[in-house]
Amino acid sequence: MTSFHLPTLDSRIVGRQNSFFTEDSLRFHDTLSEKIKGSRILVIGGAGSIGFHTLRNVMRFAPSVVHVIDHNENGLAEVIRALRSAPEPVLVDELLTLPFDYGGAPFKHWLAAQSKPYDYVLNFAALKHVRSEKDPYSILAMLETNVLKLVDLAQGLEGIGAPKGLFCVSTDKAANPSSMMGATKRLMEHALFAPNLAWTQQTRITSARFANVAMSNGSLLQSWQMRQAAGQPMACPEGCRRFFVSLDESGHLCTLAAFLGQDRSVIVPALDPAEHLVLLQDVATWYLDAQGLKPWVTRDEDEARSMVATCKARGEYPLLLTPLDTAGEKPYEEFIGAGESVTRGDFTSLEQIGYLPPADAAVFPAFIETLRGFLSDQPQTTLTEEVLKNAIATVEPAFAQSHRASAKSLDARV
Repeated sequence: MTSFHLPTLDSRIVGRQNSFFTEDSLRFHDTLSEKIKGSRILVIGGAGSIGFHTLRNVMRFAPSVVHVIDHNENGLAEVIRALRSAPEPVLVDELLTLPFDYGGAPFKHWLAAQSKPYDYVLNFAALKHVRSEKDPYSILAMLETNVLKLVDLAQGLEGIGAPKGLFCVSTDKAANPSSMMGATKRLMEHALFAPNLAWTQQTRITSARFANVAMSNGSLLQSWQMRQAAGQPMACPEGCRRFFVSLDESGHLCTLAAFLGQDRSVIVPALDPAEHLVLLQDVATWYLDAQGLKPWVTRDEDEARSMVATCKARGEYPLLLTPLDTAGEKPYEEFIGAGESVTRGDFTSLEQIGYLPPADAAVFPAFIETLRGFLSDQPQTTLTEEVLKNAIATVEPAFAQSHRASAKSLDARV
């Protein structure tokens, strides 16, 4: 049985001792077991933090076959080590990890060679950092990974037989997107739910938007750990409020959403902004407090770098506060976009957002063809950020105004 008690530091950051999803996870345990036990499951992007914690949670229900795809072969090695080293047994007859890019030719050949369809496909592959919005080519890579490869996956799965369920992780930034990354994940939701693409009605399709995952790979909190280990100052944006879930909670949420969510819906945690939105500099203070340290606050990079040794000697650590003025950054988080309808359903800790399609059903398929043109060996259009923004706005018109452009980049900061 899964433990829902959170580690001490996680508990301090998220403000609760047990998983936010404990009640629903316990109430639906038998239903999850009925769906998962003996099933065939394909996990794409399973070496990432959220993918792994969902994989570990799902495997407790004894599926028969689990195939894990990720282009990070070192990450896959750690997945196996973590699973085989855990005190609980691996309740899977066939566990296979494969170092594939899920949009590449080796994966497509391998998928076509499978003799049986999968019961469930869980997709965690994504380019997910606003930091990656460096230029139009990086944004195009986001569109290829987050949108086009998913469209092509539909065709590959159709060739071996439609799964019972498909789940893809989204992001809170897809709600009223202000960043290119958020816009690509909103387009990913269209790629999942748009009725005139390759997915069949026999497949129940869900997604999930949720908060920052404390200590996940690439997260701000993980960067604090790495900066401290390297003797470098910590940094965080000033005046920025965020929701947090723990790594374990991310696995609980995705398991519930993937196997129990309403068809063609986006699942979000029922977090209360008044109670659960926290200031990042407060989180930094809690993080340091857990190590017996106090923050020494500065807004000057040179000062922050020069004060590491001095601060450590007196039980402090330099915390650099930076302005929230880089491209696409929101001062707060939200899960529900303008015009979207929400229901609670049978859950106590989750809400379900019904799919809101474009007003014109033809615009998304047309966008996919435009995207294929951008990615062709002989593109007919000079690629600029404005060209990509205008293409996205054909599907999401509000993005033309909501996108927060800036000449400043996180790569220019500590």
